[in-house]
Amino acid sequence: MRDDDHHPESGVTKAISVPLSEEEQRILHEIERNFYERDPDFARGVSQHTLYRHAGRNCKWAALGFLAGLVILVISFFFASSLVVGFLGFFLMLGCALVFERNLRKMGKAGWQSATQTVRDRGLPDAFGDVRSRLKKRFRRDQ
Repeated sequence: MRDDDHHPESGVTKAISVPLSEEEQRILHEIERNFYERDPDFARGVSQHTLYRHAGRNCKWAALGFLAGLVILVISFFFASSLVVGFLGFFLMLGCALVFERNLRKMGKAGWQSATQTVRDRGLPDAFGDVRSRLKKRFRRDQ
C-alpha cells in the first residue's frame, strides 16, 4: 500500500485492485465450469436469486400486509366497532411498515433504483411476477 492510499484523518483506506494472473484466471474458469457441470440447477438458482430479489419480495409482502391491516382497521371502525380488532389492524400495519423499511435499507439505493426501473420497464403486473400462471402450473391436474 502506498502512503497516499491511507488517510488517517478520515480513517479511510483505498482498496487497490490487482488483476488476476493467467494461471489464476485459468483456475477460476475451471472452478466455474466444474460448478456449472456438476449442479446446473443450483448454479442457475444462485445466479438468479440475489439480496435485491429477496428483499424486494419481502417488500412486496410487507406492502400487501400493510394494505390488509388498513382494511382490517377500516372495517373494525366502520362495521364491527371493535377496538381490539382495530388495534390488531394497526399493529399489523406497523409491523409491515417496519419490515418494509428494514428490507428497503437492505436493498440500498442501487437495489431500489433497480426495482423501480423494472416496474417502469415491464409494468406493475409483470413486475410482481406472473403469480397466476405459476399457481395454474402448480395445481394443474394431469389428465
